Amino acid sequence: MPWWGWTVIGAVLLGTETFVIDAQFYLVFLGIAAVAVGLIGLAGVGLPAWAQWLVFASLSIATMLGFRTRSREKACEATGSAPQSASFGSRIILPACLKPGESCRVEYRGSTWTARSIDTEVLSGEVEIARVEGITLLVRQLHDLGPPI
Repeated sequence: MPWWGWTVIGAVLLGTETFVIDAQFYLVFLGIAAVAVGLIGLAGVGLPAWAQWLVFASLSIATMLGFRTRSREKACEATGSAPQSASFGSRIILPACLKPGESCRVEYRGSTWTARSIDTEVLSGEVEIARVEGITLLVRQLHDLGPPI
């Protein structure tokens, strides 16, 4: 395949991951490997087709194993999404009373979040996070099981 073919395939893979679907960073590393094979061809290294595919596969696997987890974590931090397990049971203080189903803005982990009540009673003061949906904290009345950890 010519060098520009690999570059086009890499750009399509990167664009698909960025703008179309969330493939959990797998397409990013496939795209990076394809662009790298294209750059090797552009540099004048004439590889047979089987060697190009071998380099592509090797680079794809190496970059996924070496960088995918760290890159995915950094991207999640940058978008403000938090893993549910890290937030479950955490306590926050509401700035005002919150009726069932209503939302308000709260400070949590150095950012402003939307908190929505999933309780059947009016909430005020300290509440706990039941779960996280995107960038919305679903909160309920504090179930006191002792001091926070």
